[in-house]
Amino acid sequence: MLTRTTTALIAAALLALTGCSSEPEKATVTKSDATPEPAPTAPSPTPEPEQQTTFDVGETADINDAPNNVTFNATVIAYTQPVKGPQPPTSELGGDVWATVEAKVCNVKGETISVSQFPWSLDYEDGTRIKATGLSGGDMPKPEFPNDVMVKTDRCVRGKIPFAVPSGQRPARIVYAPDALDEPLEWTVPAK
Repeated sequence: MLTRTTTALIAAALLALTGCSSEPEKATVTKSDATPEPAPTAPSPTPEPEQQTTFDVGETADINDAPNNVTFNATVIAYTQPVKGPQPPTSELGGDVWATVEAKVCNVKGETISVSQFPWSLDYEDGTRIKATGLSGGDMPKPEFPNDVMVKTDRCVRGKIPFAVPSGQRPARIVYAPDALDEPLEWTVPAK
C-alpha cells in the first residue's frame, strides 16, 4: 500500500512540475536554414531547448513572437568600415569614422510590426557598445534603413544603418535587440 501511495505522489508531483508554468510566453529564435532536430525519444528534463542567438553575417534569424502573433526575421547582410559620409562624425557621436551595417527585417506573418535603427548596436571586445546614430537623409550611405516605419505581412525593410566608430578598432559583434526578445541576437563581424 505504501508503495502505491508513494508512486502516486511522485507521479502527481512530476505532473505538477511539468504541466504548470506561470512564465509568460517569449519569442523564439532559430536560424532559417537550420535543419529540424529529431524528436527526443524520452521527455527532456529541461523545460526549453537553448535558442540560437549568434549568427554569421549573411545568416537569417527567424523570430517567432507568439505572444504578439508575429513571425519575422532579421538578416545582417554586410558590415563596412570605413564608409564615406557627408563629413567625419562629430565628437558628440563618439567616433572619428563612419561604419554601416546593412540589415534587412521581414514581417513573415501576423500583425504589422514597427522597425527602426535603434535596436541595432555594435559590440566591442573591451565591452564598449556603440548605438546607431539614428541619422538619415542628406549624404548618408544609401539605401538608408528607416528610423521608424510600419511593415505589413509579407513585406521587408532593408538598408544601411550608420555608426560613428573609432578608426583604429573593429567591433566583434553586431547586436539586434528588439523588444520582442529577452536575449539580443548577435552577428559576428568578420575580420577585414
